[in-house]
Amino acid sequence: MLPDEQMKTDSTGQMRHGAKPRVAIIGAGFGGLWAARNLAKKTVDVLVVDRNNYHTFLALLYQVAAAELEAEDIAYPVRNILCREPNIDFALAHTRKIDLKNRVIETDGEAISYDYLILATGSISHSFGVPGVESHAYFLKTLEEAVALKNHIICCFERAARETDAAERRSLLTFVIVGGGATGVEYAGALCELVHGPLVQDYRTIDFSVVRIILLEAADTLIAGMPESVRHYTLERLKKMGVEVRLGAHVAEVTPDRVHLGDPDQIETRTVVWTAGVKGEPIAGLSGLPTERNGRVSVLPTLQVPGHPEIYVAGDLASINENGRVLPMVAQVAIQSGIAAAENIMRQVNGQPPQPFRYRDRGSMITIGRNNAGAVIGSHSYTGFFAWLLWLVIHLFNLIGFRNRLMVLINWAWDYLLYERAVRFVFPAETPSLSKSSSCACGARRDDSPKE
Repeated sequence: MLPDEQMKTDSTGQMRHGAKPRVAIIGAGFGGLWAARNLAKKTVDVLVVDRNNYHTFLALLYQVAAAELEAEDIAYPVRNILCREPNIDFALAHTRKIDLKNRVIETDGEAISYDYLILATGSISHSFGVPGVESHAYFLKTLEEAVALKNHIICCFERAARETDAAERRSLLTFVIVGGGATGVEYAGALCELVHGPLVQDYRTIDFSVVRIILLEAADTLIAGMPESVRHYTLERLKKMGVEVRLGAHVAEVTPDRVHLGDPDQIETRTVVWTAGVKGEPIAGLSGLPTERNGRVSVLPTLQVPGHPEIYVAGDLASINENGRVLPMVAQVAIQSGIAAAENIMRQVNGQPPQPFRYRDRGSMITIGRNNAGAVIGSHSYTGFFAWLLWLVIHLFNLIGFRNRLMVLINWAWDYLLYERAVRFVFPAETPSLSKSSSCACGARRDDSPKE
């Protein structure tokens, strides 16, 4: 009997005689979508499962938080991406757990059976157990978090414009970013340009000399994975922009009104943006798969889970060891591992052994505001305007959907030519229309309840 002629079970547990093998893909990020695309028109039925019905271009998420782009500019409907592929379907569901023995995905709705599974759920923010981070810091991993952070920044200026107490005003206008990786650096640069550009015109009663943007990094360098020339350029550029960079700064605790770096060093602030690290999404651990301390699954060279040849892990959730190093949690690793997982599944379906994954490093880049970026391509590194142009072109090219590319290009051009950011509004408001308080009054401080 051929592999694709065997008896299969559907989501209700009923036998599907002679049906194609079912491949379930959990996660519609880079890894999951590219895996699904690679399985299009193949002799398998594919079901993509995600809690959101849109794909987020995470590389530009910080620009949503800096009022440069709208959330819709970097999101694209998953069904629209897959609608032309007859063997691929989508399910809007939150995966609770995977029943490894019976090969069933338990969701908040239906139970979904699978013959092969690709886990591509990505990563979540990691607080490293620092007290107060979960309750009082802002994260930057989802569209909702980016919009909430943008709203909070605008509300801080709204309150500062009417605040009479000088100490409270300084606290409102002090913005602390924890983490000197790519996200922290790019957001620091974007926030600096927002504050000292459009907001100067908006808030004429504020003395902008008291505004502070502080970037804290526990290591002795920024963007540790980049060459020395790019690291040095990034540090000098941020300092010229007015960002206070503190290296070797270890956060001991975050409270509602300050960041503690150890007695007596502390910073009074109402805004802490935590970009210090990420960890694997917890579905693997909840399902009984072996995970490392950071929640990632240590996979075989073929991207399979040890002891479960029918399960593959791609993207940030996979701890892929290659040539003595663990591959970074970046989009290119997710895309290439997603494609490789799909190809290996087809080899299994056709009775062939899976092949080891080989990563092709296509370089990395980082932008530090207008006309300034760092890029590494092969053995060459670039800084300045040329690297910035490369960054623009590559990010536009990788966006999904013509409308998204067009809207991002228009917003970038508008900001570049007119020094204007059109997304400087607090929306969606969290207060009903009949409320006696404003949305900024309600959203000025974080809820003390911990996140899920």
